[in-house]
Amino acid sequence: MENASLVDEYGYVADGKVFLKGYLHYSDRQIGEVKRTEQEALDYFKNRFVIAQNKVAQLEEEIEEAQNKGSYLTKLVQLRKKLTTFDAIGDFIPLLDRLDAQELVLTDLIKNNQLKNLEIKRALIAEAETIASSDDWKPVADALQEIKLKWIKTGPVDKILDEEVEGTFTGLLDNFFQRRRDFFNEQNKIIQERLDQYDSLIRQAFRLIRHPSVDEAYKEVRNLNNAWKAVGEVPIKKSGKLYKQFKKATTAVYNKYNESKGIVIIPKVDPRLEAQIKMTEEAERLSKQTDIFAAAERAKVLLNSWKEIKVPFKLQDKGIQERFRSACDKIFELSYLGRVLTRKYPAFEMKSESEQLRTKIREMEYLVRREKSDLQIALQDADGLDPENPEDKQILNKINTQKRKIAMKELILREFNKRLENIGY
Repeated sequence: MENASLVDEYGYVADGKVFLKGYLHYSDRQIGEVKRTEQEALDYFKNRFVIAQNKVAQLEEEIEEAQNKGSYLTKLVQLRKKLTTFDAIGDFIPLLDRLDAQELVLTDLIKNNQLKNLEIKRALIAEAETIASSDDWKPVADALQEIKLKWIKTGPVDKILDEEVEGTFTGLLDNFFQRRRDFFNEQNKIIQERLDQYDSLIRQAFRLIRHPSVDEAYKEVRNLNNAWKAVGEVPIKKSGKLYKQFKKATTAVYNKYNESKGIVIIPKVDPRLEAQIKMTEEAERLSKQTDIFAAAERAKVLLNSWKEIKVPFKLQDKGIQERFRSACDKIFELSYLGRVLTRKYPAFEMKSESEQLRTKIREMEYLVRREKSDLQIALQDADGLDPENPEDKQILNKINTQKRKIAMKELILREFNKRLENIGY
C-alpha cells in the first residue's frame, strides 16, 4: 500500500494492480488489474460491491419468506465463503455481520426442529417396539410400514444422535421383517413337504387300481385315506386339485371292489342340496302354471327359503342354481306381463288364443325394446367402472341383472311365437 498511486477507503491501486484492503483477519488482496485508467479500475470494483450487497439482501428475503428456513443454512455458509473471495471494493464487514446474525437464527431454529424431530422419532420407536415382537405378520407389517412413512416424513435430528436413533429404528424393522421371512420360509418348506406327501399318496392310489387283489387294494386305499387326512393343510387352490386326483384314484379302486362284490352304492345327497333340487323343480312347474299371479307369490316364498339354505361351496350345484334362478325370472316376467295385459286390455280373456298370443308378443316386444334402450344408456355410463370398487360393483351387478331380464323376455318371446306358429295365424 506504500506504493499506492490511488487510494480509496476500502481499496487502492498500486503498480497497475487493484487491491482490496484487508479487514478482520483477511490481508490485502489483489482483485484485478488496471485496463485503462486507475480511477476507472477502482470505480469498476466499487460498483461490483453492489452485487455482493444484493446477494445478501436476496438471501435475507428468501429466508424471511420461506417455510422451511433451516434449509437455507448451507446456502448462507456458501454465500459467506463467496463474499470473502469476491472481487469487489467495499465494506464487507457489515455484510458478514448480517450473515452471522441470520446464521444464529437459523442455527437456533434448526436446533429446535431437531429436538422436535427427536421427540417424534422416539415416539415412533416406542410405537414400533410395542408391535415389532408380534407374530401377527400381516397387520403388524402394514402398521410398521405406516410408521416408516411417518419416520421418512420427519426431519433429521442432531448428528450426534442420528446414528443411534436411525440404528434403533432400522434394527426394529429389520428384526421384524427378518423374522417374518424366516417364518414364511419355514412355512413354505412345510407346505412343500406336505405337497410331496400328497403327491406320493396320489401315486400309490393310482397304482392300487392295477393291484391284482381287490381286497388288498381296498384295504390299502382305506389306509391311504387316513394318511391323507393326517398330512395337514396346504393352500386351498392346490389342495382342491390334489384331492380331485386322489379322489379319482380311490373311487376307481372302490368301484372295482364294489363291482367284484356285487355291491350297489346309492349316492347320498346332502339334505340342503336335496331341498334346493325340490325347490327348483317346483319353480319350474310354477313357470308353466296358468295362474301366473299365484305362481309369482309362491316363487317369492321359494326365493326366501332358498336364501336360508347355506350349502357349502364344495357341494353347490351351479346347474341347479341356474335352473332355479331362470325359473323364477320367467315367473316374474310373465307375472309382470300379466299385470300389463290386465291394465291395458280389460277384455283380454275374451280374445281368441291366437289374438291373446299376438297381444302378448306385441307387448313383450315393446318391453324388450324399452329395456334394451335403458341398458344401452347404462352401458355408456358404466364405461371405465372398476369391479373392485364396491359402488362400481353394485352398478355392474344391476347391469348384469338387466341383461338377464332381457334374455328371459326374449326367451319368452320365442316361446310365444312358436306357440302361435303351432296354432296358426
